Amino acid sequence: MKRQQITTYEQAVEYIMNIPRFTTKNTPEDTRKFLSRLGEPDAGLRILHVAGTNGKGSVCAYLRSVLEAAGKKVAVFTSPHLVDVRERFLIGGEMISREAFLEVFLRVYEELDWKALEAGEGYHPTFFEYLFFMAMLAFSQAGPDYCVLETGLGGRLDATNAVTRKELAVITHISLDHVEYLGHTLAAIAGEKAGIIREGVPVVYAETCEEVAQVIRERARLLSAERYPVSRIDYRFSKIRNKNIDFSYISRYYGSISLTLPTFAGYQVENCSLALRALEVLAEKERERAAEGTGFQGTPLELTPERVEKGVSVCFWPGRMEEVLPEVYVDGAHNEDGVRAFLESVAADGHEGGRHLLFAAAADKDYPAMLRRIVDSGLFERLCIASMENHRRAAPDLLEQALADCPGFGGSALQITRYGTVPEALRDMLAKRESRETCRIYIAGSLYLVGEVKAALGQGGCGI
Repeated sequence: MKRQQITTYEQAVEYIMNIPRFTTKNTPEDTRKFLSRLGEPDAGLRILHVAGTNGKGSVCAYLRSVLEAAGKKVAVFTSPHLVDVRERFLIGGEMISREAFLEVFLRVYEELDWKALEAGEGYHPTFFEYLFFMAMLAFSQAGPDYCVLETGLGGRLDATNAVTRKELAVITHISLDHVEYLGHTLAAIAGEKAGIIREGVPVVYAETCEEVAQVIRERARLLSAERYPVSRIDYRFSKIRNKNIDFSYISRYYGSISLTLPTFAGYQVENCSLALRALEVLAEKERERAAEGTGFQGTPLELTPERVEKGVSVCFWPGRMEEVLPEVYVDGAHNEDGVRAFLESVAADGHEGGRHLLFAAAADKDYPAMLRRIVDSGLFERLCIASMENHRRAAPDLLEQALADCPGFGGSALQITRYGTVPEALRDMLAKRESRETCRIYIAGSLYLVGEVKAALGQGGCGI
């Protein structure tokens, strides 16, 4: 590997996007050592660490929004991005500038041992690790009150788990995904996710499956970490009204709080409740430390029902049942459990007209299971499949074969249309809808698909 002369934002992005071609995943020890070489930029950050299968990004968004409603400055590192790589780095709800991106890119770049790398040896960060290092540098410079980190894959061996200390660990809903890396059972996957739990650091987790909860409880017990489960007894779904969800959250301090989410995605009720419980625990621990004089600096977090209501009501997370055009919704469901939750929301949308679905998926996902659920739901009269640009895409031929193998497909009235590209599919679906104003279009199956749709519509950036 030869050192390049990189002086522009565009060159930096191109370099990062090409990293997967010439490096492999490193160990957490390697990541920790390189953070030390960078001056340990994570050391002064108050980190809230989020792992899980589905809902991680949404939980991060609710954490940020409510913290900001409480007057706090928040930095957030998430993945993947939909259109612009800078979506992964939010400070105060805004993407970092191109200039800031280039600056922290070069700081990482200059710290690499190029003599060893040019000799075919030495350490080089993976794509995700490089972005994580950049985030730590950017956030350290910005001096936020809190830093929210979303794991990239798993937890135990994830680059984000190399941070020195954490205020809190949050584990969202866990289901089967990335089984080739994390294990083929829920217990195995839960073990990897629970790897973010640290000695004496509280863990807040979604208690939706006893097999998963048992693993998290045992890990927390071994590390003397206080446990705070969130289950269906902690929230009450009320109704969908004008594309919003009314629900009640059962607070540890204020009893039942009536809240409104600006979405009809039912799965966000659990994600929001998980974030709120995490913030209640955070506020409680900060008050205790401040009262005891055990090194807490600054003003402890103060949550009030008014701040919670404000933060929740304005929270937006792109690509999660997002209305990108009137009656056109994109959703990042990309595994069987995500599609299950997506279909539950569609079934409850109150729409009385027809529904069309544009579907594409990555080849390493269980798209046959996703398609079986879609066919069995009977919610759509037309299913459109397209080929994404992403190199991980499942070819339309494979999607069509998976459809043909669905037990319920033969007796279904579902119309199938195949398109060469995502923009072609989108144009045709929108054109056909003009003659049927009551038709609603949904788009799901992959976050890469969501990104291509938003790019085709000229909706770049985080939109926050």
